[in-house]
Amino acid sequence: METTIQISTNLKEKLAKRKFFDRETYEEVIWDLIEDTMEIKMETKKELEEARAEIKAGKVHTLSEVKKELGL
Repeated sequence: METTIQISTNLKEKLAKRKFFDRETYEEVIWDLIEDTMEIKMETKKELEEARAEIKAGKVHTLSEVKKELGL
């Protein structure tokens, strides 16, 4: 089922700037944005899991340790 949405002129201009080619539809632009967001979320989740694993494994340094090592 297709539907029509209303967007501001400002948003339309911003979407138009994101087109890779002139004949690309706004729907394609929006899907690309959604896909990019999902990829970032998945990457962020993976990085958080890795960070938690490093913390559990004790692979961390306190701020004071880092300052001491850097001579600050």
